[in-house]
Amino acid sequence: MISYLFNEIFFKPLFNGLIFLYNTVPGYDMGLSIIILTAVIRLILWPLNSKSIKNQRLLSELQPKIDEIRKQFKNDKEAQAKALMNIYRENKINPLAGFLPIIIQIPIIIALYRVFLNSSDIDTSFLYPFIQMPAAVQTIFLGLIDLTKKSAALAILSGALQYFQTKMILSKPSGNVKQGASDFSRIMSKQMLYFGPAISIIIFWSLPAALPLYWIVVTLMTLVQQYFIQKNQRKNAL
Repeated sequence: MISYLFNEIFFKPLFNGLIFLYNTVPGYDMGLSIIILTAVIRLILWPLNSKSIKNQRLLSELQPKIDEIRKQFKNDKEAQAKALMNIYRENKINPLAGFLPIIIQIPIIIALYRVFLNSSDIDTSFLYPFIQMPAAVQTIFLGLIDLTKKSAALAILSGALQYFQTKMILSKPSGNVKQGASDFSRIMSKQMLYFGPAISIIIFWSLPAALPLYWIVVTLMTLVQQYFIQKNQRKNAL
């Protein structure tokens, strides 16, 4: 039952969308079709991601204060929880808001993974009646990269872009907190800055190039979204 619902709600719509784009986009380039499909999905999720980015930005700015509270009440979990909830309430932050886009995107990512793996060997049973079966599928992106094989270049690029995306969202600790809390915050920020991109490179290193291509588009659109959000925040602060 779960498998059936997953196929009907996520896999088939995304798969048919990809094949539709492949039939429509000039040049019959599967890579361009993946880029367009990914961009459409991100635009649909744009409002939800905006809330998540704003929430992450605020949490990053407040991290030194949060670290200080955790250190101050490390032996009193109840007082610690109350102090943290006061900070979240005062700054209108939902500490769980950042997880919602991730939870929603998990089935989408799994479905896209299956879509990309099946895009070079199309099973007609997955196609809707109004979607035309292509005569052949061209998996060489821009005539350079075979999307069915691993690509070290795309894996490294995905990690590099994630590094810049994380660097953009992290704020420098404010100077009005204790040195110990500030130091801890800087250590955590450095781990986030390097650990995530490194994991991305390791994961995508051995996967078909379609997957890091998808992640590159996701990260680029997130960078653009973060830029406009931070620009508006600076404008409102003036």
